[in-house]
Amino acid sequence: MTRIPSPDSDSKQGEFRFERDTFAFANELIWQYRFDPVTKAMTVSRNHPPPTYSHRCFMVVKSARQFLYHARFEPGLPIAEPEVYRQLIRQVLSRNPRRASATPERIVIPGYDGLRALSQAQELLLKAECGAPWQSYFLRSHWRMVFPIWGRHQERIAHQLRERVSQGSMPAVHLFRFPRITINHGIMLFGMAESERDIQFEAYDPNLPTHPAKLIYDRAQRRFSFPPTCYWPGGELSVIEIFCGGLG
Repeated sequence: MTRIPSPDSDSKQGEFRFERDTFAFANELIWQYRFDPVTKAMTVSRNHPPPTYSHRCFMVVKSARQFLYHARFEPGLPIAEPEVYRQLIRQVLSRNPRRASATPERIVIPGYDGLRALSQAQELLLKAECGAPWQSYFLRSHWRMVFPIWGRHQERIAHQLRERVSQGSMPAVHLFRFPRITINHGIMLFGMAESERDIQFEAYDPNLPTHPAKLIYDRAQRRFSFPPTCYWPGGELSVIEIFCGGLG
């Protein structure tokens, strides 16, 4: 598995670490999904109690990358008051989402060693600042997905993602099926392993913050697949990169 360095090679934090550089909380699911192991047929029921933080997968992914690109955590500094963190979070989230800041230009976050520690201590504050549900749907990829996604397009996307990961970027991608929308989700890629058969991208899934996920590209089929999760039975899907220009 190729692990990529920080987007800023001079960063004191060095190599990306999933257990340090992702949110501790999840984008919660409104529905509980059950899949037939043979047919993969899906049945759903509402989660009880209902979630208080949902429909924000794209915003959580974008915000995680903003901290990777624009924050510098300083655990040796004293922990500040909540209002100080509110202002720092807003500064980080307002930066350019397509280019990482150099170390001297990064926003200093005192008292914590990374995003996971910050989000454990300041969970409600981060949830309030990282974007509303409607912002997860105001993306260019949502109208792009209504058009056919051919194998040559997915091949181009796979090569693009491979290059970006190799160069130290953290590409965010939209996973979907259309017209039957059985998945409509955002994840962030941070590593990969290659073989003659496929490229296995390692990913941060905001629905599953406890462990990395995988996105697999089959070179021969020119198709992506996403393994089974608690909300997806597994299988082929379409992939588009997001937050790389324009409206996302």
